[in-house]
Amino acid sequence: MSNFNLFESIKNGLEEALDYEKGKSTNIRVRRVKVEPIHQYTSQEIKDIRLKANLSQSAFACFMGVSKKTVEAWEAGINIPQGSSQRLLEIISRDLTILHQYIEQ
Repeated sequence: MSNFNLFESIKNGLEEALDYEKGKSTNIRVRRVKVEPIHQYTSQEIKDIRLKANLSQSAFACFMGVSKKTVEAWEAGINIPQGSSQRLLEIISRDLTILHQYIEQ
């Protein structure tokens, strides 16, 4: 797709969105998405997730994209995971098989 076509496509989409908001168009597909608030994990919950996954702190840190020291601090209650780390903890706590797709054992 050329830059011009991309620009036109984005421009048309924005114009359609504005028309919809102004009540000028009803032929727009609207999809509402609800995102759950991020759970604040305790140090014990983090350790439990790691232990249920049967991973060392080093392997868990590698999966999470943080240092081993960070995982140690989370589990000691010194630091609290933020942002995407919290969401990732939530995802893997619901389904550990996701984690094992990325870890070689």
